[in-house]
Amino acid sequence: MRLCPRRALSAAHIAALTSVLAVSACAETPETAPGARYVGAHTWHNSHDRFGGFSGLEVSEDGRQFTAISDRGSIVMGRFERAGGLADGAITGLAATPVEKLLDETGTRMHPDIDDAEGLAIGTDGRLYVSFEGPPRVHASERYDRPATVLPKGPFYRQLQMNSGMEALAIDARGRLLTLPERSGQLTRPFPVWRLEEGAWSHVFDLPRRGGFLAVGADIGPDGRFYLLEREFTGYAFRSRVRRFDIAGDEVRNEQTLFESAPLQFDNLEGIAVWSPAPGRIRLTMISDDNFKFFQKTQFVEYDLPESLDRADLSQ
Repeated sequence: MRLCPRRALSAAHIAALTSVLAVSACAETPETAPGARYVGAHTWHNSHDRFGGFSGLEVSEDGRQFTAISDRGSIVMGRFERAGGLADGAITGLAATPVEKLLDETGTRMHPDIDDAEGLAIGTDGRLYVSFEGPPRVHASERYDRPATVLPKGPFYRQLQMNSGMEALAIDARGRLLTLPERSGQLTRPFPVWRLEEGAWSHVFDLPRRGGFLAVGADIGPDGRFYLLEREFTGYAFRSRVRRFDIAGDEVRNEQTLFESAPLQFDNLEGIAVWSPAPGRIRLTMISDDNFKFFQKTQFVEYDLPESLDRADLSQ
């Protein structure tokens, strides 16, 4: 979600945030749900005028390379430096390309009126898929610097709330896209998940809402499970949560909360990528949207899950 002027923080909120961020920087290692292990957080600094506002993230299978998009229609790619040079080490630095603008279907840099990119998915063939909030649509392109193809509209497009549209995008092992809105319309109404298959969108399952969290990112892990990143704004700070679901055909089951952060432990986490750093382990890599505000920051945050990747385990 792009931070609109009407939703901009008041001067009092800004002052409060500025004063407490110094305290949060010295916070202890965040508490985790059983089984989830906090790996680390890395703050990314960049002076490029288009840097910031990151809303979507993908990480390569080996955890070395990443692609991120921003809610101002930009894209950047890079390579992580990890502790000890190990694939499963914590992020200690990175090298990145310049921040480039995404192109529309004519091959032109996307106009600011329509560049609110939110969800990112990359197919096994390297094809890029990006979901946009306004107007709602999904673009596909062979490369970021090639003209995009606008994918078929879904019947649900007209039901999406303003500035709360297709916030998350994921792709499964069969190359099918899945998306869901940031808001469901009511706190007791589940998040609907739609899937694009053979050129048509269909409503495949629902994810229950829990509390005031909103959906901001999603990914299908190497274990075939659906991972949902959620965000809640408390009025002065952000808190995040990741839940995981088993997918059984057109149903989800075995909901698990993997971690839930306290206010100020992290910034505004919006993008998530799920990969495996070693046999039998899952890693969550997340990126924050700083809303282009001086008192926020762009962070990569990582958690490890000691979870078996054996597909037979998923049926037990």
